[in-house]
Formats: sequence, C-alpha cells, structure tokens
Amino acid sequence: MSVDVNTETTRSGQAVQGPEGQGVFALCPDEVTRAEVKVCRGSVSLPVLNPDRMRAAKAFADKAVKMHKVFSVQGPYPVIRAALRARGWVERRKHSSKQPLHHRQAEDSRASSNDGDDSDDSDGELEEYNSDDVEKDQDPSRLHDIMSRMVRNEMVYFFWTSRREAINNNNLQKEQITNHFTKAGSFTTKVGLCVNLRNLHWFDSADPDTFFPRCYRLAARDEKHAFIEDYRRTACISLLKYIVERDQGVPRQEISHIIKTVRGQRKQSKRRSTPVVLPQMISIALKVCQDFLESREHTDIDISLETPQTLKEEEWAEFIDSYYLVVHGGAEIGSGDHSVSCCKAMLQRLREVSPQLDIDGIHNIWIIKPGAMSRGRGIKCFKRLDQILRLVDHDPTLIKESKWVVQKYLERPMLVHGTKFDVRQWFLVTDWNPLTVWFYKKCYLRFSTQPYSLDTLDSSVHLCNNSIQKHLRPSQRRHRGIPADNMWSDDQFRTFLSSQGQEAQWETVVVPEMKKAVIHALQTAQDLMDSRKNTFELYGADFMLGCDLHPWLIEINASPTMAPSTPVTARLCYAVQEDTLRVVLDRRVDRTASTGDFQLIYRQAAVEVPQYVGVNLLVEGYAIKCPCPLPPLRSSNCAASKPRVPVEKKDPEAKKVKPLPKRFLKNAETQPKNTSSGVLPPPPVSSEQPGLMSTQTFTLYLPMSVNKSIHTPASRQSHSPLLWKRRAEVPKVRPEKV
Repeated sequence: MSVDVNTETTRSGQAVQGPEGQGVFALCPDEVTRAEVKVCRGSVSLPVLNPDRMRAAKAFADKAVKMHKVFSVQGPYPVIRAALRARGWVERRKHSSKQPLHHRQAEDSRASSNDGDDSDDSDGELEEYNSDDVEKDQDPSRLHDIMSRMVRNEMVYFFWTSRREAINNNNLQKEQITNHFTKAGSFTTKVGLCVNLRNLHWFDSADPDTFFPRCYRLAARDEKHAFIEDYRRTACISLLKYIVERDQGVPRQEISHIIKTVRGQRKQSKRRSTPVVLPQMISIALKVCQDFLESREHTDIDISLETPQTLKEEEWAEFIDSYYLVVHGGAEIGSGDHSVSCCKAMLQRLREVSPQLDIDGIHNIWIIKPGAMSRGRGIKCFKRLDQILRLVDHDPTLIKESKWVVQKYLERPMLVHGTKFDVRQWFLVTDWNPLTVWFYKKCYLRFSTQPYSLDTLDSSVHLCNNSIQKHLRPSQRRHRGIPADNMWSDDQFRTFLSSQGQEAQWETVVVPEMKKAVIHALQTAQDLMDSRKNTFELYGADFMLGCDLHPWLIEINASPTMAPSTPVTARLCYAVQEDTLRVVLDRRVDRTASTGDFQLIYRQAAVEVPQYVGVNLLVEGYAIKCPCPLPPLRSSNCAASKPRVPVEKKDPEAKKVKPLPKRFLKNAETQPKNTSSGVLPPPPVSSEQPGLMSTQTFTLYLPMSVNKSIHTPASRQSHSPLLWKRRAEVPKVRPEKV
C-alpha cells in the first residue's frame, strides 16, 4: 500500500513528520519548500536530514554566493559537477522535465540535424546513460538539490553547456565564465574548415595540402568545376601509378581485391563503346600531368588563349570509362618498358609538387560529407564521378545552403592488424587574442568493425565513428588483437608501434605534426572568432595516419563526446574534464597550479585592437565673427611695403577700369580733414541681427603708390564701405580723369 502525503513548512523551519511517526525531514528555515513524502511498505523513501546538516548546507551556500562560486551545468556532465562541488561551488540548475528520455533524445537529434553552426558529437552522450539517474546516485541525501534551491535567484558565474546556443554571450557580464565561443562554425564545420584553410598562406608559410586532404564545396559553381578537373587529373595520375605498380609486381591490397572480368565491367559501364587503347590513354595521362606541372610552375602563362583544351567533354568521358575498365575492372593490358619509364619519370616530378600523391592510391575514391552533420551521419564514399554529381544534384536545398563537401579519401592509411582506425585528439582554447592553445597529451584510437578493403565502400569498413561502429558486430575475419569495444588508448598504440620498430616516430612525427595542424586551423579562424575574455572551449580533432605515420586532419568537433562508452573513454574523458577545470579555474588563482596533461603549445603575441571612433568623422561648430574694426591704413612712407591684410584672389573684373560713382567722390570731398590718425570708421551693423557686426566680406585694393587711384570692383560696389582719403597724400582727382 502506498500513501502520498504532501506537507508544507513555513519560514519557522519546522520539521515535516512522516505518517505513523516514521522519518523526520527538516528543511532550511529560510526556504518555503513543499516536501513530497512517499511511504511504501511502512518506510519513508526520503532520507532523514537533521537541522545541523541543513544549517551547514545553508552556510555552505551563503559562502559560495559570497565568493562568486555559483555554476550551471546543462547536459550529462557528472564529472564537471563533482569537480566543481569539490572546489566549493554550488549549482543553480533547472529541474529536469518529466518528459521521457527517448523523447528528449529525439528532440536533441532533430536539433542536431538542424544545427548548421557546429559539428559536434555530444548528442551521443544521451544514449549512454540518464543524467538524472547519475545525479541521484551522486546526491543520495538531496543536499545539493536543496542548496540549488537556495541559490536559485543568484547570478551564475560559470556555465558549462553541451550547446553554444544555450547561452547568449552578449548578455553575459564580464566576470561570468562560459565554455563556448561564438562563431566557432568557421572551423568546426566541414565547410568552414575547407574554406578557411585555403587562406593559410596569409598567416603562415605552411601548405594546407600537407596535412588536410583537398576538399571542395559542390554547391559553389567554380569549386564544382575545380573538383571535376581534380577528379579527371587524379584519374590520369592513378593510371600511371597502376601501370608502374603492376610492372613492379608489388602486391597491393587494393589490386588483389578488384580483379574482375572485363565482361562484367562492360555491363556496368553504360557509355563504353570502344576497346581500351593503352598507348593512347598513357599519352593523354602524360599530357594532362604535364599541363598540371606547367600550371604549378607558372610556365603556362605564355600559352596562347586560342590553344584548345587537352580533351573535350566527349573525349574525357571516353577516357574515364577506359580508366574504370583498366583500374577498377582489372582488365588485362600490356605495356612496354618505354611506357613504364615515362610513367615513373612523371610520377617523380609530380611527387615534388603534390604532397598527397602517396595517400591518393589508384582507385580515385572520394568521400561525400554533409557540411553540418556529426557522428558520421550522411557520409558516403564513391569511386565514379557521375555517382558523386548525381548524389548532390538530387537535393536542391542542400545545394542552395552549401551543405555538401567532397574530400579526397585516404586510400592508403596506416592499418593496425589490417584494420582502419582514426585518432581523437583533444585541445583547449582559452583565448583568441592572444591566441592561446593547450594540447592534451593523451588521446585514443577508434577502430572499424571490419577489415580494411577497397572492394567495398561500406561505412562499416571506412568510417571509424563510435556512434556508427557500436551498433555493428565485429567481423570474424578481423584480427583478434583489436578489442571488441573498438578502442585503444595512446599507450596501447605506442606498444604496437614498438613491436613494429616505430615507437620513436610517435614523439618525432605524429605528435608534432598534429600540433602544427591544430595551430594552423586556428590561425585561419582567428579573425572570425569572438575574443571574449573569461571564455574557453574544448575541441576534439580527428586525425588519420598515413603509411609513414604522417597525421592528416579530417575534421574538428565542438562539444566532443564525454560519454564513458568504453573503459578507455571512461578513464580519459574523466581526466580531460578534470584537467580542463585545472587550466580554466585553478590557474586563475595560482599561476603555478598543475594543468594535468594539458600542455601550452601556442601563445600568440597580443594584438592591439584599435579604438572604435565611429563610422563618420564630423566636426561641428560656429563661425567666429570678428567684432573689432579693420586695422588702420599705413602712412605714405610705408605704402609700398607688403600689406598685412591677406590678399584674396582677384576677380578678373577688377582689371577693368571703371569710373567711380559720383557719390563716392562727393563723400570724399565732404569728409572732415582731421584724418591724420588713419582710423577707419567701424563696420556697419547688421540689419538682420541687431547687436552683431555685419559678417559680409569685401576686398580692399590698397594703392601701391601715391600716383595710383583706388579702384573698387564692379561686383563689390554695392557692399563697399566709405573710402577715406588723405588730402596731403592723395591729390584730388576729377571724375573725367578716372
């Protein structure tokens, strides 16, 4: 029999007595809380909380508020919650909804599919465990839940969320800390990383083709055309490599698995109409490669624009069909020593300008990726050009939104016991100005469930995402050295390298090159990021290793999964979260604090941000009106000296001699004779604004000698003041002489 009893307490802090006197649940005196007591089989499900513990919880919460130690965690991050509580923080959280878990998973999955900003794989965590159940296990006494209610009206000083849109950074105060930067889609999406790395030459002398497989946006018209040219050129190079490797008799795995009959391949080829002419194919391939070398060396600028292209569209279609028949179909062909030597020489020249020549293989395989998807969703591999273009062209929405990217597939990766793998590497960014990057010393490997082979392009062989492989059963043909959970730690991989005699290359090749690739990717995105202080973010980079252990950057994920899906991730994910808080929080108090396995690999010199002065430069004011009279005229003995009055530009009409009006001559004769002081009368008062002097300008043409007359321009006669004449220096002039 179950009985539900709902009781309330007042601010007096009275205890809630359970039915039949079984169990006492004391509440904080300063809180008004409804306690729901459920009795089942004569016992109370809620624990017994005494007043001393409640007072201690109240004091702990008050101290956390005073020291600005209130945090909020959204998502299943029990490690972050436990680590912050151990540092004296109190969580202010939103109580979980009553919605079933599978409904929340469906909503999160839809939100992730519509998220076009970030490529994150944090959604897979919800499938591993219920965060509410974990929280109940960590807080059996419910003290943290009660303290969370105590600080429900306080400001949060530390945010940790799985999605950046959960927090609006524009509304945050300066002292609040958050774990996501804004505008991270510039390098955490496949499209953003593809575009930004092309601008690496503006930031560093490194070549992105040395660590990032070439990539194109199929929605852009020019990039689509560039991809088609790249595919055709790669087909030519693959043909040359196939001929050389076949002549050398090197047992290649990809060759041994694709031997088929010519008749079967002809049924698959719809446009095949003529037999294979190998000398003609080799000649075309060599010509295409030669044109490519000339374009890289800029020796093709002297070629006339009227020179026709190497091949027309029909000829290219015929060549590609022949290439499929020879390389993919395994058609029996013969080649002379001269052809093999020409192919070897051309490949040697191409290797000097094409750093991806060794990983390209001979099958011309490309991988198609939706631009903003994560966890391997929607990724497919194709060999044929028409299949790639048809896959993208059938969805106009994806073309319009530039969601699809096509990237060259690494056909010859490093294998462990014949199985493909990739590397998940963490790094932390604590500032963008100056750019500050922390590299984690630990990483882990993710294996596919099937042995590596190029005779099939299934995802179980070529995709190593744990979200895909965990739903598949490992193949019986896979080596027993690969664990059933498909994961290795970096220590296990180093042990494998030691057995192969390559242990030293981990520290000399793999780790340094991964650090360089991460730094270069962040350099190209620095100008596009918001450099807000008190912000950090943990990223997960995915690498693949070539046969020479050279790492190739595949993508960068925001909000990398922290689910303890395997013993390897349970240990490493716990450590990286704890070490992240050491870097972000502990070093703020003590600069000598331990950072765990995080290593500072890059700190850029601070870039001064110029002060914002606005869009328009404008000066406002009023003209100064001179209230003083004009300076006196000079005496006759100084008349020839340079006047102090600034000479204005003379009017062309001033050169014309015109007689003075009679009123000026009359006024000049009737003026008083006591003018020896040389003081001019004050300027007239403005009639429009009484009390102000007139601001109308006029030009004085002063006489250069006593024999010259004073002339006034005709255009200024209406505004000329009275002219004064000194009788002793200027003789009286009759009107008819002027």
